Amino acid sequence: MYRLHSFCQSGNSYKVAFLLNALRQPWEPVFVDFMNGATRTDDWRESTNEMGEAPVLEDGTRRLTQSGLILSYLARKHGAFEGRTEAEKLETQRWILFDNHKFTSYFATYRFMKAFGTSAPDPAVMGWLRGRIDAAFSIVDKHLQDHAFMVGGEPTIADFSMCGYLFYPQEESGYDFTERYPHIGAWVKRMRGIPGWAAPYDILPGERLPVRW
Repeated sequence: MYRLHSFCQSGNSYKVAFLLNALRQPWEPVFVDFMNGATRTDDWRESTNEMGEAPVLEDGTRRLTQSGLILSYLARKHGAFEGRTEAEKLETQRWILFDNHKFTSYFATYRFMKAFGTSAPDPAVMGWLRGRIDAAFSIVDKHLQDHAFMVGGEPTIADFSMCGYLFYPQEESGYDFTERYPHIGAWVKRMRGIPGWAAPYDILPGERLPVRW
C-alpha cells in the first residue's frame, strides 16, 4: 500500500491523492503538521524530505517527492493518464511544468497568504500575484475553449496537476475563477466526474482551518 505524507490544505498533496483514487490504488495518509512547522525541523528534513515539502509518497522502500514527479511515476507504473502517444506524453509534461511554475504556483501562494498567513498580506504583493494568476488562467482558459482536457481527448496527469487547488472553497482565495474563466469552470466539473474524485478536505489528513484575512 502506498503511504502519502500530506495535509488537507495542500493542493499539491491533493493532486496525488486524487490520482491514486482514480487509479483505484489503496493508500494510507500520513499527516504532516505543516501549519505548525513540522517540515521546517531538522529531524523531519533528515528523515522524510530534505526539501521541507509535502507531499511525499512512499512505495515500499522508494520515497518520492515533488508532485509532478510523483504523478509521472504513478501514471507510468500503472499505465494510465500518461497520454497515449509519445507526443501526448511530452505535451503532458509541458503542461505540468507550466503548472508548477505558473498556474498552481501563483494561485497557491495567493491563497495561502490570504487564508493561512500569520500576518495580513501586503496589498502590493497580492496585486502582483493577482496579475500573474490572471495571465496564467487566461492561457489555460483559452486552451480549454477547444479542448475537453489539457492533452488529447481524455484526462492525463496534466489535468490532475493543474486542478489540484481548484476544489478548495472559494472563500480561501477570494478568487472566482468559474465566473471569469468559464472554460476552466467547465473543465473542473469534468474533473469532478472522474471516478475516485472526492473533495480535498474529505480525503486528506488534518483539520480545515478558518480563513484569516
